[in-house]
Amino acid sequence: MTDHLDLREEMIAICLRMNASGLNTGAAGNLSVRVEGGLLITPSGVAYDKMRPEQIVEMDWEGRYYGDFVPSSEWRFHYDILKARPDVDAVLHSHAINCSILACCRLDIPPVHYMIGVSGGDVVKCSAYAPFGTAELSVEALSALEDRMACLLGNHGVIALGKTPAKAFAVLEEVENLARVYIGTRMLGGGVILGKEEMDVVLERFKSYGKQAGEAVDATVKNRVEPPPHGGPKRL
Repeated sequence: MTDHLDLREEMIAICLRMNASGLNTGAAGNLSVRVEGGLLITPSGVAYDKMRPEQIVEMDWEGRYYGDFVPSSEWRFHYDILKARPDVDAVLHSHAINCSILACCRLDIPPVHYMIGVSGGDVVKCSAYAPFGTAELSVEALSALEDRMACLLGNHGVIALGKTPAKAFAVLEEVENLARVYIGTRMLGGGVILGKEEMDVVLERFKSYGKQAGEAVDATVKNRVEPPPHGGPKRL
């Protein structure tokens, strides 16, 4: 029996969704998810539409892999990010076109739109270049991701983090949209960049964003998002 079967199937589904959404092409990109004792990562050179759950590779925290399939060539930054960032459990990498355009220009994404807050900061940083699959690239990725949930990789692509594969996908989707918006503003001569005080408010509000009915909103958070009063169960 294959361990973590449901999770493996979810990983394949997210990769297929990534390509179907235009956020990646072909067999580029990769996904890893934390599990007890290590991580699961997509295999090297296997097309997503041909990928089977048993081909997802398991690695331990000593950097060893198990089974008949070799992990993604980018296993180093997946391993290093998950080891260094206990706050996240999924690492998603793609060659999303707009992110890749900015990465090839070595451009950060500045706070031209308030949704930059999904990245965990007021800018999506672009790392320096390093060859794919190298320890040097892993170092650059960790630096650009410090205190953030996404970064661009110089002359390469984008990394998005999350507590689950679905949440990492949501970050990737938003960062690619931000990249497209930023490219558009540059074509029009440059957008109006939000200032630090404005972004401080946005980042505070994101701390209480997306709460469901019945979930408490932390009263100590300044500028928190406050829903209207809850009226109880759905009215008939």
